[in-house]
Amino acid sequence: MTEPIATTHLHLEYNSEREHLRIPEYGRHLQKLIDLACEIPTKEERNKAAKHIINVMGTLNPHLRDVPDFQHKLWDQIFIMSDFKLDVDSPYPIPTKELLHLKPDPLPYPQKNPKYRFYGNHIKSMIDVANSWEVGELKDILIKVIANHMKKSYLSWNKDVVEDSVIFDHLLELSNGKINLHSSQQELSTTSTLLRTNKKVSNKAFNGNNQQNNPVKNNRPNFKNKNKNFHKKNKPNQNNL
Repeated sequence: MTEPIATTHLHLEYNSEREHLRIPEYGRHLQKLIDLACEIPTKEERNKAAKHIINVMGTLNPHLRDVPDFQHKLWDQIFIMSDFKLDVDSPYPIPTKELLHLKPDPLPYPQKNPKYRFYGNHIKSMIDVANSWEVGELKDILIKVIANHMKKSYLSWNKDVVEDSVIFDHLLELSNGKINLHSSQQELSTTSTLLRTNKKVSNKAFNGNNQQNNPVKNNRPNFKNKNKNFHKKNKPNQNNL
């Protein structure tokens, strides 16, 4: 009668039972090395282990060696991965948990609510620049450019005929009454010209995007040989060779 074979039950370690990786990019093995370094009794041996671990971390990121303060970043990361329990001598200031979880102040976001949104914010900035200029030929040219661009933007939003007086009223309002073109007998570009320009720009953008999406198909030559003296050369019959 054969005796039963003794079996040993191995404990399988599942990810759900493992501790959370504080910096997953370095992997589980490096995390275990840092945990072992924290348990070393003497500080001298801990310092040696920490330096060896720093060298391993540097080899895992060779593309970052030219980054300023690269060693400083590695030392900060080893303290973070040890949950700030590693007691070693660092050549850099040791970070703290409070500093790590410190939230920066919110950045101020410019809140602009223009009355005529179809003109955009840049038009208002251009009008402010025109108001700051001295009276002269350059200022008149800039004002004309602004007025034509306003008319073009208006037609892009509402593709209909718009009178120049409407643009002049909006320009007078946006400039706080400083730019008045009603009495200057200024004539802007015609509606048909501006609509044609908008159509050309939109078609050019569409064709450019189409060419980027289908570069091989669009770069294929589409022409026929118009040379009357051109004759296709017949292939030699291999039976006669």
